[in-house]
Order: sequence, then structure tokens, then C-alpha cells
Amino acid sequence: MANKSLAKPACETCVLVTGGAGYIGSHACVELLLAGYQVVVIDDLSNSSSVALDRVREITGCDGGQLIFVEGSILDRALLDRVFAESPIDAVMHFAGFKAVEESTRKPLEYYRNNVAGTVALCEAAREFNVKNIVFSSSATVYGTPESVPMSEAFPKGIPTNPYGQTKSMIEQILFDLCASDPEYNIVVLRYFNPIGAHASGLIGEDPKGIPNNLVPFVAQVAVGKRERVGVFGDSYPTPDGTGVRDYIHVVDLARGHVKALDWMGGKCGTNDAPADACSVAGAPSPDGSRRGVGVFNLGTGKGSSVLEVIHAYEQACGKAIPYEVLPMRAGDIAVSFASCEKARKELGWSAEYDLLRMCQDSWRWQSHNPDGYASW
Repeated sequence: MANKSLAKPACETCVLVTGGAGYIGSHACVELLLAGYQVVVIDDLSNSSSVALDRVREITGCDGGQLIFVEGSILDRALLDRVFAESPIDAVMHFAGFKAVEESTRKPLEYYRNNVAGTVALCEAAREFNVKNIVFSSSATVYGTPESVPMSEAFPKGIPTNPYGQTKSMIEQILFDLCASDPEYNIVVLRYFNPIGAHASGLIGEDPKGIPNNLVPFVAQVAVGKRERVGVFGDSYPTPDGTGVRDYIHVVDLARGHVKALDWMGGKCGTNDAPADACSVAGAPSPDGSRRGVGVFNLGTGKGSSVLEVIHAYEQACGKAIPYEVLPMRAGDIAVSFASCEKARKELGWSAEYDLLRMCQDSWRWQSHNPDGYASW
């Protein structure tokens, strides 16, 4: 049986979104539904809330047939088989996985089992039902410690500094090997930089469990009065203000990049004769209109912002001072990281639209309306 094509109208295309109730997954569901896709979500709710999907329905006005939710883990092969058997799935958008860097250093086995073994189970089930169109949520951590910036997809993969990053790198290799074993696979690997922000409605956003692991959720909780001050890890880096520089991207821009990836996979966007690079074997569309192979793309803004710049932008967004204290540098942190996004612009027809202030404004709208996240309701 031939691989299912993505070259049909979006309204006839069904996408399985793993981890679809999470931060990035829920925003991706919004953009998929607005683009006319049917969506089936699998999420075990270990780091998310089903309320997010209620909010997705509210934002999009979709009915129960357009967005179906199945609670469960991608480690549950019987559940996966049932989902694939009961839904006309054409593509998988894979977000599910543990994502806390520090926690991964304390619980490496849990991260390897959940992220890597879960992906193997997912790919096995998808193969059983002949679904070979996959978009994977990867990370810039796979570059390790780069020698220069901006980082491009042509850079060799480095050695990630933590088990979380290692799981992303290992999953990428699994997907590359799948494509090498079967020319029918059509895969896009999206390497994120630093997603922040929230939907402009204030209805969905980042809702970390416990102490936030990332900068902006922590800043947001300080702004709303849940925490006293932000810890700034190091102020003596070789950067303009001494604090670390990262490429922050609005989560809505990121989500739209996933829709563009699906379009590209179906032969709708970008060039038809883009040459392969060191990490990509994707080429021209096949006769049925869909590409084959692996396409690797960075999703970022192509511009770095320092920790203090983020704090000051958030102060502007919320109209109040954000207390902070300088702490010792963390082992493994690098001074500067930002993306080259030219490949995504040229081939996917995608570019980030929102600036840092807009990211902070949308984050503040979400946090101020939902001080305890989804538990506020």
C-alpha cells in the first residue's frame, strides 16, 4: 500500500498531534484547525491540561469532529493502534516528551524511556498503519556548543550537554534512519530555539508545573507576584550587557511554522529543486505531489536577545519593575545562541513575524488573566 499523500486539500487531511495539550502543541492545534486540518490529540496530561484543548476549541470555534482528544501515553502501543485504526490519520506531528533540562540530569532513564522509547513505539504504530508523514519537534540543543553563530542547518550536530538534548538528537537519528530504510518516508525535523509568548487571546499559554525551568515563565510569575525575583545566571559573558543571549521566538510564529512544514511536505510551498544539505535528503516532490526524505529547518528569529533585554521588555509589557539578582553561571551554558533561518524562509515560505516586546505582551496577557495557569479555572 502506498504512503498516504499530503497533496489533498487541508480540510481532508487528518493530523495526529502527540502532546497536543502542551504549550507548543496546543498552539499548533490552533493553527492547524484555522488552516482547515482535522486534528486528533494524544496527551497523557503529565505536564499539560485538557483545559488547554477546551480553550483551543473556544479560539477556533471548531466542533468535536474537527478536534478529537485521546488521553494516554505514546508508550501505550495498544492505545496507539486503536487511535490509528479509528482515525483516518495522514500525518503525525510529534511534540510529546519530557522537556526539563535540569530534571533530565536527575532522571536520565525516565527521559530516555519516555522520549526515545515513546518515539519508537509511535513510529512502529504509524508504520503499521502506513502513515509515513512526520513532523518532529526537535531543538537547537542538538548543535551542542557551536563554534560560531548564527547556527545553520549545515552545521554538524554537536554533543548535547544534557540527557534532554541527547534524546532529541537520538530521535532525529531514528528518523534519518527510517528515511534511509524506506524511500516512502516524508519527514520534517524542526529545530526550535527559545519559544516564549502566548496566544493573543490570553486563553492558552505556558503553564509549567512547579518551578519554571525557562526564563520567561519565571519572569511572568515574578510579574504576577508568585515569586520574589528572577535569577540571572551570570553577568560576565562576552555579550553587550554580560548576560547570555538567546534567540526567542513567539510560540504562535513557531506553531505556524509547523503548518508551513505540512504544506511543504505536500509540495505546496518553497522550491521544487532545493538541494540536499548535510542534514537533509529532501528533494523534489514525487508524482503524487508530496516530497520524500528528511527536511531539517531551524525555527527562530535570527536575532539574539540578552537575559536583561528580556526582563526589560517584560517590564515594558506589564508596566512594573521586575526584581532580579545575579547568580553564578551554570555549567554548560553558552554565551550566545541564535539561528540562521534563511532555509525556512526560502523553502517553507516562513519567517517569524513578532518581536520581543510582542512576545512579552502576549505572555503577560496570558499570565495576568491566568495567574495559576489552567488551575485558575
